[in-house]
Amino acid sequence: MALRHSAFYSPYLLTMAGGYLKNAGFDVNYTVQTADNLVHDRLLDGSCHVSQSAVAASFNSLESNQPDSIRHFAQINSRDGFFIASRLKEKEFNWDRLIGKKVLVDHFFQPMAMFKYALFRKNVNWSDIDVIDAGNVDEIDARFRNGLGDYVHQQGPAPQQLEADGLASVVASVGEAIGPVAFSSLSATEEWLNTDTASVFFNIYKQALGECQKNDARDIAKKLQDYGFLNNINFNTLCETIKTYQTLGCWNHDGHINMTEYNTLLDVFEYNQLIKHRYKSKDIIMRI
Repeated sequence: MALRHSAFYSPYLLTMAGGYLKNAGFDVNYTVQTADNLVHDRLLDGSCHVSQSAVAASFNSLESNQPDSIRHFAQINSRDGFFIASRLKEKEFNWDRLIGKKVLVDHFFQPMAMFKYALFRKNVNWSDIDVIDAGNVDEIDARFRNGLGDYVHQQGPAPQQLEADGLASVVASVGEAIGPVAFSSLSATEEWLNTDTASVFFNIYKQALGECQKNDARDIAKKLQDYGFLNNINFNTLCETIKTYQTLGCWNHDGHINMTEYNTLLDVFEYNQLIKHRYKSKDIIMRI
């Protein structure tokens, strides 16, 4: 499963699209979370074995004193994958240009926390921006396309497609502003992670990750679309997005969740007052 479906998760998608799981003898059933089909529930009831997630997704259960057996065992991205796009073309961009402007911000828990932390790092007050909650990712995109807002905060390839359509220009990267951080992950239950299948899967994942690190973006995009993933995205836009994530360094890691980057994640959520404690990694992360 996945919390969200995006080119940002190419290393995970390539375990399927690259044929790695099939070649190892695994059948695959891939779905994306919906309001009535939650990753958390499906992992716990055993109907899902592995899901794209975020390390920070486990903070909620810890904060509510309801810890569970879900653990994050692999890193997908070690950078935030969101961008700021401007309705106007800007030769140079400083984050203080957002002051007083209408900005459509993705209000999903982690993207918004990261955006606020990026503003903090850039010495811009959240309260000095006219923040707009336009709804889910599709609604954000549609409303910006229909003329609402001066800037929009989106995950790739949405802002790259806006740029390709001549409706905006990508001016900043939240990932670049924050630097290395434990962002998106792969999660599973402790029970499943203690199986031989989990070790096989992790080794397959590392092969797909390696392909994303070294292969040409066009080759990766072609495999994804040939498999049926992201066919709603213009091919050249998808290539540009994957290349951008490669350059940003999202996938430059060994597959394990880095503890320095986990501590930066704690910094982000502590700053946003979304956690009361700096939770030990063993409460959330399991190395296999």
